[in-house]
Amino acid sequence: MSVYQNITELIGNTPLVRLNRIVPAGAAEIYVKLEMQNPSGSVKDRAAYNLILTAEQAGLIQPGDTIIEPTSGNTGIGLAMNAAAKGYKAILVMPDNMSKERINLLKAYGAQVVLTPSELRMPGAIAKAEELKKEIPRSFIPQQFENKANPDIHRVTTAKEIYEQMDGQLDAFVATAGTGGTITGTGEALREKLPELYIAVVEPKGSPVLSGGKPGPHKLVGTSPGFVPKILNTDIYDEIIQIADEDALQTMKALGAKEGILVGPSSGASVFAAIEVAKRLGEGKKVVCIAPDTGERYLSMNFF
Repeated sequence: MSVYQNITELIGNTPLVRLNRIVPAGAAEIYVKLEMQNPSGSVKDRAAYNLILTAEQAGLIQPGDTIIEPTSGNTGIGLAMNAAAKGYKAILVMPDNMSKERINLLKAYGAQVVLTPSELRMPGAIAKAEELKKEIPRSFIPQQFENKANPDIHRVTTAKEIYEQMDGQLDAFVATAGTGGTITGTGEALREKLPELYIAVVEPKGSPVLSGGKPGPHKLVGTSPGFVPKILNTDIYDEIIQIADEDALQTMKALGAKEGILVGPSSGASVFAAIEVAKRLGEGKKVVCIAPDTGERYLSMNFF
């Protein structure tokens, strides 16, 4: 029989699709890794799976325990899905300005949602998660912002998939940074095979913490938590590209309307930056970028 034994077996091996109608003439080819094809709809399924697996292997958790995590949404959704499949309880703590779809998805996976004031950004959610851990016995915080299991999964899956899908032929890699796991793990593994690979990280212009600026409000959900995560390898990228909210949202809408690819705002930022890199590289070159999630979880936010 050609069947899967568990929903988590569907994580990874996402498609890489060439953009055709929004890339300007004379630019390099752009290929987008569609991470919304993971079972819960985002790239964070990968990290969530490995955060739980490595905790199990270390004897830190067992079925029936409670997983608590501060999240902007996607990691929480991935953890909730994995927790449901493996018999764990899940409590996700997130800022109260997240989309209704995110909150409802978490509840649909059986998770409890705790909201914190949005003005406190991710540090507020992190503090609340630590408070809950002290109150709840047999609870565990995976700590996505500092747990090396996060970038590790991208070294052995995301990077490997991209390299094989492109037959080793790519000139630049572009990704946004939330926890930093995707850009770190994927970038490090690709750079090992392609020493000349150009790597660009994307951050919101309104919260340029990677560039040494102050955190601030922005609409690129899932990026720039307001601090530089411990797992982010700041030496792996050659350039930091700051993206204005409006540029990211316009690109996000263009991907849906002109390419038939419905993605979220962080994907819009990633593709906008990839187009800028592609224009510089010119014809005959290839750029790969990550589209972290689906646009379906932003329909209530008036982005489209």
